Amino acid sequence: MELPIIHPASYQYLFPSHLLYPYNFTPQNHVHWNETPDSHIFSADLPGVRKEEIKVEVEDSNYIIIRTEAIDESTEPARTFMRKFRLPGRVDIDGIAAGFEDGVLRVTVPKSFRRRGFYIDPADVPQQPQTLARAA
Repeated sequence: MELPIIHPASYQYLFPSHLLYPYNFTPQNHVHWNETPDSHIFSADLPGVRKEEIKVEVEDSNYIIIRTEAIDESTEPARTFMRKFRLPGRVDIDGIAAGFEDGVLRVTVPKSFRRRGFYIDPADVPQQPQTLARAA
């Protein structure tokens, strides 16, 4: 009589996850991202960090960086933290807002609903098309 071979990965289907992983493990640099109809919201738990030590910046209009920095060279921040996110398309860079309350940093990146098209004035179009270059 042969016994069925149970693959170790199949235990996840037999037992609830709280029994397999009894500790609710979240990495220290975890940032929760949530999308609403009007904006993208990034929130991070930063217990023990002062408001003056947090820096939120936009790099190249494509990335948002959240990190902690020392206020002066003689002190260290309570916690070292750094995350970099690529911003989704069509966001309003000038409307980014951040708030820090009760150890939770919340960065709101509003969506931009402006169309990025262009307008050609019919008066600027010549009556006779011009040949700028010939194909080889």
